[in-house]
Amino acid sequence: MNARRLSNTVIALGVVSFLTDLSSEMIYPLLPVFLTSVLAAGPRALGVIEGAAESVASLLKVASGVWTDRTRRRKPFLIFGYGLAGIARPLIGLAATWPAVLGLRVTDRIGKGVRTSPRDALIADVTPAGLRGRAYGLHRAMDHAGAVAGPLVAAALLTLAGMDMRHVFLLAAIPAVLVIVVLLAGVREPQPAEVPAASPGGAPDRARLGPSFWRLMLAVLVFTLGNSTDAFLLLRLGGAGLAPAVVALLWSAFHVVKSITTYCGGRLSDRLGRRPMVLGGWLVYAAVYVGFALIESLPALVATFLAYGLYFGLTEPVEKAWVAELAPAAHRGRAFGVYHGAIGLAALPASLLFGVLWQRFGSGAAFLTGAGLALAASALLLMVPARPPSLDTRPPRA
Repeated sequence: MNARRLSNTVIALGVVSFLTDLSSEMIYPLLPVFLTSVLAAGPRALGVIEGAAESVASLLKVASGVWTDRTRRRKPFLIFGYGLAGIARPLIGLAATWPAVLGLRVTDRIGKGVRTSPRDALIADVTPAGLRGRAYGLHRAMDHAGAVAGPLVAAALLTLAGMDMRHVFLLAAIPAVLVIVVLLAGVREPQPAEVPAASPGGAPDRARLGPSFWRLMLAVLVFTLGNSTDAFLLLRLGGAGLAPAVVALLWSAFHVVKSITTYCGGRLSDRLGRRPMVLGGWLVYAAVYVGFALIESLPALVATFLAYGLYFGLTEPVEKAWVAELAPAAHRGRAFGVYHGAIGLAALPASLLFGVLWQRFGSGAAFLTGAGLALAASALLLMVPARPPSLDTRPPRA
């Protein structure tokens, strides 16, 4: 493989993420409005649904990460995970109560939990260490590009075709089918014999992954306690007077920002290092949440929401490249599982806490609490070495 060229597998996985988010984001930005206006559910129900769904997904990422290391296979996890989510997600259009939405969202996130750690490990398997920020940046950029297209399609179906939200949700099945086609045709994983095997015995997981890795996980855990579902941001925008179709368009514009900044941020981290990028992103997050707590002007609130996309560009691909950098090759799936598991451990209490604070004390108290936790996590991040030595010196596999 050309030392400066990303593998075809990384590109195919980017296309898969584009199609998956196209399908998902035809639904997600409309979900808060669907719950409140169609199913008569409030912020607390939204917090339960999103918190439970993301917690289940993240905990399954731990199991799939361990399993993929032991089997030394990645692709079967991807096919099952993307397939299950693609079946469950559009069925939200048939839901009559919010517990039914909860069940379908959890099933959707089970699929995400099964596929994510093996996918992230596969990207590291086929990418040289000096290009991993770029690889994860490309993957996240394609993901967000799908999230740009999804709301645009939803808005067009709502306004131009005159469909209701239920029919839009059902049509999200079309790109979900294409995902499986691309996975089967375009993704190639290393043969099991080429992937270092994880030993089921020996040193405990903590010793395998090293103290720098666990310090990073502590900071991520604290940050995630203040990182509730983005559905609350959409709910705040809707409460400020934006119509559902406008919210969908704004969500699309937001993902344009994310798509551009994640690719640029990933590439930049290959040169500048991981810690300064993540630290900057967490500080941006804190500033945005303070803004959502205090700003009353609708145009200023919209501008702050778009600026929120910068946080993702500074953190999403960089955190993944940092995890791959800290993990031995034989335990790469496990490391990504722990990373996603740390996020999942805090996801449910984060969204529940946010929903309860909003309902009892107002949105300002909830957003300020999230900002405070982001600042506390930023202080913990300073404990992680800025440029830890790479534990993987093996050449990449095409």
